[in-house]
Amino acid sequence: MPGHVAVVGLGLIGGSVARALAHLGREVVGFDADAGRIQAAADAGVIMRAGSSIGEAAAGAAIVFVAVPVGDIADVAVDALRAGAELVTDVGSVKAPVIRRVEAEAPELAPHFIGGHPMAGSEQEGLAGADPDMFRGTTWVLTPTEHTDPDAYARLRGVVRDLGAEVIAVPPDDHDSLVALVSHVPHLAAGTLMLVASRGSGSERGPLLRLAAGGFRDMTRIASGHPGIWPDICVENREAIVAALDRYLDALAEMRERVAAGDRSGLLTSLEEARHARTNLPIAGLERGPFVELRIPVPDRPGVLAEVTTLAGQIGVNIVDLEIAHSLEGQEGVLVMVVPETGAGDLEAALEKVGYRTSARPIE
Repeated sequence: MPGHVAVVGLGLIGGSVARALAHLGREVVGFDADAGRIQAAADAGVIMRAGSSIGEAAAGAAIVFVAVPVGDIADVAVDALRAGAELVTDVGSVKAPVIRRVEAEAPELAPHFIGGHPMAGSEQEGLAGADPDMFRGTTWVLTPTEHTDPDAYARLRGVVRDLGAEVIAVPPDDHDSLVALVSHVPHLAAGTLMLVASRGSGSERGPLLRLAAGGFRDMTRIASGHPGIWPDICVENREAIVAALDRYLDALAEMRERVAAGDRSGLLTSLEEARHARTNLPIAGLERGPFVELRIPVPDRPGVLAEVTTLAGQIGVNIVDLEIAHSLEGQEGVLVMVVPETGAGDLEAALEKVGYRTSARPIE
């Protein structure tokens, strides 16, 4: 893929993306609103050169990664697209409002903006904590829509996999609801528990915090993350976060009632269910072959790529590789996907249920 890669925003995640790309031998151009951070990135070899503006960094870029606060992503993405970037993505944890804004401000360019969210991070802050291996073995969510350019999606997916992440495709609104529950609410819950402990009366506060060990430290660990990003996230994703908080509050109320009633059986049932769910969480990076190649004839119409890839994400089938073979004649192409053999049958059945024909062959 010719052309440089631009990274706008050189904090923890943007800096990690830049370091990882540089390790892959890509020419990385960086921009940050903080001139001191740009200089630090250049001095550390995180970027090969700096742009004096978003437009200068993005002009002629094969891909632009936008790693700025959620409230600023849409404006930066539109600036990068208008500067001539071939493809723009972001790393923010809220997708639907950002995508809607880009589509409203630059509808003709929006097919080349694809929302992204690496499910990775660190308690460290800023460029100093940037790690080129941060994304290895993690999940990176992409949120294609019916307007997404298929070739742009395939190229971005390939770059993300080169960074070591496994890609799943999820519709933007679904992403925001899911992430509210698995990321946003846990941070708010950890912060709230930490506040409850730290605001105890003077006579109990010191001993309480000295006694804080194992479980308490594990539960509140993420409260030590940088707080500056969270107001934007909570405002942009407030509907999904409030809905998830309501579910959490209802579950806490049920647990409170069981404790208050001395309901040993109910407590044991709930805690056993939670333990089972926790021990069965999937572990990223452990999926192995054998693999199957699925060939799916697809019509030349908007939304096909998003429909197929998000369907795979919804039923939990990882797409190991993806290629789009365009037909030289007619209005049809072929989507070629490599998936684990264990999920191939489920994906074939799901695709056929919504009207796609598939053919499969095992990969030796």
